Amino acid sequence: MRGLKVLPSGRPGRGRLYVNRPDGRAVAWYDRQANRISVLADDEREAVLAALRPYLTGAWTIGPPPVPTAVELRRLSLPPDRDLAPNRPGETLLGELAYGSPGSRARHRMRQELQARERTGAELEVLEAADWRVLHDVPLPGLGLLDHLLIGPPGVLAVRTVPGRRQRAQVGELLLTVGRAEPRPDPRWIRRAAARAARVLAAPVTPALALADASRVDVAPTLRDVLVLQPPTLTTTLRAVPATLKPPDVEALFALARTGPAWL
Repeated sequence: MRGLKVLPSGRPGRGRLYVNRPDGRAVAWYDRQANRISVLADDEREAVLAALRPYLTGAWTIGPPPVPTAVELRRLSLPPDRDLAPNRPGETLLGELAYGSPGSRARHRMRQELQARERTGAELEVLEAADWRVLHDVPLPGLGLLDHLLIGPPGVLAVRTVPGRRQRAQVGELLLTVGRAEPRPDPRWIRRAAARAARVLAAPVTPALALADASRVDVAPTLRDVLVLQPPTLTTTLRAVPATLKPPDVEALFALARTGPAWL
């Protein structure tokens, strides 16, 4: 069958590869961890193999899929253009820098924001090897974009990235200040974003601020409801948080969170 497309279930190199018809419906998937191809229709086996051949490695197997779980059924019915999982850190900023025409000062600020999100995103994606899941640029109508949504054994975190610019950062209950710049309302914003995410996912969501490239971070002792993270100790900090979710719970929340219309 012609027109089959191979699309990743997340960022390139991670997760499954799905083989879709032109209308977006999946006909097969390749689980790179198990090195197995699951084909939904046996008469399409050769076409699926031809589409996947450039991606196959080692001694792979092929056959009918196991009985799909509810999470897999949700993923199979999700059109690619509504799937948030392939988003890169700072996806929207990448588009604005490539196709927009901001002034020089705005462009410099956007590059700082992009570098901070890319660094934080790369740190968070390291956790995917330990059964965590992460999404980038999650739309929150009325609030803008949530930089990162992290789902793992300790629970769900809504993460806003702040460029530290190699300066001292002070985080209070309501405002955040980097160097001598004007205070920013990031603590208040991330609380609202986490509350919105909690309503969508029907699960507790912890608000978190990630200070990228700050020379020093001072946190007010009264700030207890917002988690403050700082690369490169970010992953170490998160791995130390006690687990509250089992792997099936993580996958179920991720399946819902990656669905774009759920946030609208």
